[in-house]
Amino acid sequence: MPTLARIIRAALSLAALGACSAPSPVAGPAEELYECREVYQPHRGRLYDRHHQLLAANELHYTLTLPKGRPFDTVAFNQLMGWPAGALQARAAAARPPAGPAPQLPPALADSLAALGKLPVAPRPQRWPVQLPLTALEAKAFRRHAGEFPGLGVRRQRELTYATTVAAPVLGYTPAAAQQYLWLAQHLERGRFYRLRSGGVEGYYNALLTGRRGAYHPLTDGHGHVHGRWAADTIFQPGQDLHLSLDLKLQAYAERLLGERRGYIVALEPSTGEILACVSGPTYDPAALTATGRNAERRALLRDEDMPLLNRPALVANPPGSVFKLVNAAVALQLGAIPADTSFACDQSLINCVHAHPRARNLTMALKYSCNPYFYQVLRAVVNGRPPAGADTSALRHANLAAWRRTVKSFGLDTVLGVDVPRERPGFLPTPAYYDHARGTTNWKFSSIHSLSIGQGEINLTGLQTANVLAIIANRGWYLTPHFVRAIGSTGRPLARFLDVHRTLVDSANLAALVPGMVAAMQRGGTAELASLADVGITVAGKTGTVQNDEGDDHATFAGFAPASKPKIVVAVYIENAGFGGLSAAPCAALLMEKYLKGHIAPKRKRWEKWLRCGDLASQGH
Repeated sequence: MPTLARIIRAALSLAALGACSAPSPVAGPAEELYECREVYQPHRGRLYDRHHQLLAANELHYTLTLPKGRPFDTVAFNQLMGWPAGALQARAAAARPPAGPAPQLPPALADSLAALGKLPVAPRPQRWPVQLPLTALEAKAFRRHAGEFPGLGVRRQRELTYATTVAAPVLGYTPAAAQQYLWLAQHLERGRFYRLRSGGVEGYYNALLTGRRGAYHPLTDGHGHVHGRWAADTIFQPGQDLHLSLDLKLQAYAERLLGERRGYIVALEPSTGEILACVSGPTYDPAALTATGRNAERRALLRDEDMPLLNRPALVANPPGSVFKLVNAAVALQLGAIPADTSFACDQSLINCVHAHPRARNLTMALKYSCNPYFYQVLRAVVNGRPPAGADTSALRHANLAAWRRTVKSFGLDTVLGVDVPRERPGFLPTPAYYDHARGTTNWKFSSIHSLSIGQGEINLTGLQTANVLAIIANRGWYLTPHFVRAIGSTGRPLARFLDVHRTLVDSANLAALVPGMVAAMQRGGTAELASLADVGITVAGKTGTVQNDEGDDHATFAGFAPASKPKIVVAVYIENAGFGGLSAAPCAALLMEKYLKGHIAPKRKRWEKWLRCGDLASQGH
């Protein structure tokens, strides 16, 4: 038999938590071998922004459990923790687990009970057990006096912790860290908001962040020497840190600009596809979905009519409005429907034009003034074409619309871009077959689909797609898939697919032809005059949009990039019920560009920051 000293040496030779069993029967007469097990448990990786500022990590947390039927001196406990009188009771009330769902009855039975005034009530919230978060100092104080409070216990474990209160939809959560929220989302209001679940970067990269536990099974002798394996090993993989492309200061500034209004802001670097800021408004504290004792806040978020839990830039597809005129113009140039010097009259009999302006003698002027009749006639030239005598005009319209859709789709539309967040939506582009079905005939005319010419009607884009369209124009025809993680671990690189270059079906010359009109829109008389940054030496190129809304005020949108010659930032803004894009969305984007490129805001625009949170610049007397 081996001596005690030899057994101790064998145990100390393990590099991780492990154990050794009794001597193995395979040992030879000169030496006995021990079946040992070494377990390596990885720490979860952390999230950092592009400037290496910590965003989220798994940190030690302490949780106090209050069991049922164990009375204790709450006054003495509050004094021990340094809490004011009644604090324990208040915290316990806020941290109670949620109630179960209300009983679901057949409609006939529910009507009968309602007539008798005996409808069943929803269950009361569970009272026990209750878990309260403690700080490290509070947990240490409790452990010193644990004997005075029998039945109470403090649990120590690692939990997801956020080092910031911004970028909630981007950072996300793991299902394990948000069990109470997910239960609420599934059951509250009959599951109405369960579809809003979005794990963000934490959920998308969960496997990389978590790593993999390693279990090794060496046969060791009394000297700690390894003599093979007695069971199959599991290879250890450490959790990887993720370095995000987010600029935390820019993200916080964008969230402050949007305030409590519904909408989105997306900013990205066109040359790399790295997303600099991504705001879904109204927003919330990311810890609200995972932290202990915040069930009341979770209920409020789920029931909020503004739906703050909806990740709008990725999950909501809307008509893009006049921003889409850029795509229609580029496609018309590519398909040879018009040259860049085409002149069209502002014919109000075709479609209403809300901007008073001179005749658009070319594409640059049409973009500057965002002339609706001009772009009506542009898309009409694409769809109707120039039919030869005796040709089937219906078949020609079908073929031309299919060619339009094929070219537009190459901008990354009507498909999932592949951004690294869960549940991204593809948007929608109508097909000829769609209109055959919707119109009930194959002989539909352009006049019945003309809303496509101004980015309205059936067409839908997400905020990430809109920003990517502007990145394509900035790059003159190519893009890298937008992404949030710029480096995984120590590799210094994102996932390989985010390095692949995608090219559109539109030539660079036809995309370059759009830029003079986008720059002119920032000049005096242009629809985006308030987005000009010429006073600080920055030339902005962009396009405003006003999205028609039958249920209330129109939505304001703007998308552009700066500097116009060598773009470093693309910004897309969409603000619901904000009216004209040039009075709210455009100046909002300009502030974000100036903040990123200059690091500060010029005094003449500083007061805009507050005004834009309340309305638009016109309502503030600009």
